[in-house]
Amino acid sequence: MSETTIDAADHAPIRAGIRSLTGRTWTDVAVLLVLTAVGVIGFQPSFGGYGFLVAGIGGLVLGAATGILTSMFRLGAVTTVAAAVAAYFLIGTPIAVPSQATLFVLPSLQSLASLAQGTVFGWADIVTLSTPIGAPKYIAVVPYFATWIVALVSTTLACRWLAARPRTAWRFGIALIAPIALYITGILIGTDEPYQSGIRGIVFGVLAIIWLGWRRQGNSVAQAGAAKLRNRKLAGTAVIVAASVVLGGAAGLWIAPANDQRFVLRDEIEPPFDPLDYPSPLSGFRHYTKQVTDELLFTVDGLKAGDTIRLATLDTFTGKLWNVTGPESSAGGSGSFELVGRSLPQPALITPVERDNVTFTIESYDDVWIPSIGYPTDLQFTGGDAQDETDSLRYNASTGTGVLTSGLRKGDTYTLDAEAQEVFPVEELADAKIAAVDLPSIDGSPDIVTVRAGEYAASATTPIAQLEAIRQALVNNGFLSHGRASDTVPSRAGHGADRITELFERNQMIGDQEQYASAYALMARSLGYPARVVMGFAPEIVDGQSSTPVTGDDVTVWTEVAFDGVGWVAFNPTPDETDIPQDQVPKPQSEPQPQVRQPPRADNDEEDLLSPVELDKTDKTDEADGFLVPGWVWVVGLSILIPAVIFFTPLLVIGAIKARRARKRRTLGAGHDRVAGAWEELTDRYSELGYAVPSKLTRVAVAERIEGQVTAPEPLRLRSLAVVTDEAVFSGGVIDDAHSERVWTEAMGAVELARTTLGRGRQLLSRFRIRSARDWVARTGSVARKPEPKPPKKLRLKPARLIVDPVTPPAQAQQPLEDPGKGE
Repeated sequence: MSETTIDAADHAPIRAGIRSLTGRTWTDVAVLLVLTAVGVIGFQPSFGGYGFLVAGIGGLVLGAATGILTSMFRLGAVTTVAAAVAAYFLIGTPIAVPSQATLFVLPSLQSLASLAQGTVFGWADIVTLSTPIGAPKYIAVVPYFATWIVALVSTTLACRWLAARPRTAWRFGIALIAPIALYITGILIGTDEPYQSGIRGIVFGVLAIIWLGWRRQGNSVAQAGAAKLRNRKLAGTAVIVAASVVLGGAAGLWIAPANDQRFVLRDEIEPPFDPLDYPSPLSGFRHYTKQVTDELLFTVDGLKAGDTIRLATLDTFTGKLWNVTGPESSAGGSGSFELVGRSLPQPALITPVERDNVTFTIESYDDVWIPSIGYPTDLQFTGGDAQDETDSLRYNASTGTGVLTSGLRKGDTYTLDAEAQEVFPVEELADAKIAAVDLPSIDGSPDIVTVRAGEYAASATTPIAQLEAIRQALVNNGFLSHGRASDTVPSRAGHGADRITELFERNQMIGDQEQYASAYALMARSLGYPARVVMGFAPEIVDGQSSTPVTGDDVTVWTEVAFDGVGWVAFNPTPDETDIPQDQVPKPQSEPQPQVRQPPRADNDEEDLLSPVELDKTDKTDEADGFLVPGWVWVVGLSILIPAVIFFTPLLVIGAIKARRARKRRTLGAGHDRVAGAWEELTDRYSELGYAVPSKLTRVAVAERIEGQVTAPEPLRLRSLAVVTDEAVFSGGVIDDAHSERVWTEAMGAVELARTTLGRGRQLLSRFRIRSARDWVARTGSVARKPEPKPPKKLRLKPARLIVDPVTPPAQAQQPLEDPGKGE
């Protein structure tokens, strides 16, 4: 037997896979890919351009190439999926997220994470973010994934299922499901303005109908051999095209709904909460101090001495006001408002003090911002309409701010557990370092803020000393006035750049918590420290009183600065002194100050987008939250993992046993034993594939029986393999390693050739079968090259009483040993 024959048998599955890709198969693949391309073009309204097609066409090519190559090499289902996923992540970086690639094409950890995030979360972003969508960076993964999965499934079906099965219309209809799903997806994630819906619909429908019609019988026109039949088909095709164009155009004109009545998911799904849609809480500070001063807003049970109630954390300044950071900002320290359940995410920077079972009961308070203690970890609505509005709950773990978009109303009650920031004396923070927290940049801060910060903190050397010096300067030199009629000196509301400039330019600093906390935060930011403004309430807490009333007069504002290893430390820069000397009526200072052009005060002007800035250049610590896996992902993962363990554990164990069996047969014993082991492994494999392997027959007879059961695209050559095995076992010659390896290669090639003729189910079942084989070493090790002489016998002749020596039987009377192949 030549090496060419064995090599041909070894590559037979690959050749069979290539031969299965006929011209019709390539036509099927081309049609399905064109339909997929027509479907993905429907993503254009969401992206507002054609840049997404780079990722879309890239995914289309990658999915098609993967499906075709895995079909050519006859890879199994598990191997195909593994190869497809590996190619998806390796090739996806330069296609979908090229800006995150290493050396322009190589994947990086960031790009791999973006591919995973875009695959899972991109679908939610594309129907909730405003169009045209340009962020987040992983948004291009959506068309990349969509075309990749559709092309992979479509080409795999065309190359394997449609090419190997009788070609009936319903099979081709199933192959159309994936492109149709992509086409519908483009409609659902789009906008009210469709993209060339009439042209795309006609092209998609006409191409699909013609393909189904011409492939219904599975025979081409040339095979039919009838010109008349060909002409009739061509005429029918022309009629279908014309009718589709006319009827499709008419339907699009008269039946299609108006644009404002189109059903798209972005109109049905609530978008992410944008806090900028609501007024800044701090802009309503004077409402509490002047209009609802004595009005009961809510009551709180479970407060302890020194507790303050947080309402909202504001970390961005526009020159006109402090506000909550919007969703467009990428500053890691600001966090984002996320849809949450009862359990809330943990804060990243805090020295916690546990506070449990704090209950709020809403009275006249009517707003979306949820009053809380510290950073809530568990929140449960227990009364009022809020019990049915839990889907409206949003929470920002970085700032400890909660929002109920439906609003809190009288009668609503909720109980929360929280972690409050531990209070540290100033002396204990002497060696503390400022934390590296990324906050949005400050826009429009007046120059006088930087000047005053430098004056007040000039003699201090450490961060806490500078911050405390500034606070003491404001407390000792300023006066408190809410601008009420009862106050001795008027005080203008607001905290924009003009109001902060006025605070410092008068003879005396006059204002309330709104101005002092804002000015203090701006001065801290001018020194490079991450500072933010917090609005809340500081009610009087009476020992032994279970319920604490909170009124508008309890409103307050303070500033927080982030310290490494400590958390956000609160600073109260507001003075207590309200008795302003009458002989020191505030007058403008004569000292010239730098002139600052102030932004307009129109509150309805559109805000500029914020750009992230890194406030501290010291060594960073990894404070950003890692990639949080949603709960539903765990549920889906476990539901897949547990059955996978049940399925793959016995599969791996049985596979290991089979591999050990084959390895022993292939490597142990003499050359003729290894050749016999190849035949035994072949018969075991055929038996495990479900073929009937007879016992107590010669190898040649067994080969003939097996060949009669297998319908292979080319001869199995089992008979010649049986003859070679018999010759090696009984010839008495020396069998070298090369010869035994050639026999093994041909035997395994025959097994794989027979495997390709079976269905997927039967192939999979064979992996769980293991034939109970006899110990081949014991069996073949006793096979002698020549028959051993029988043991001597003593024969007695009774009449003569003579003992006859044993006589060796004549050579012609000797029978050969039983064929070692019998009983296989």
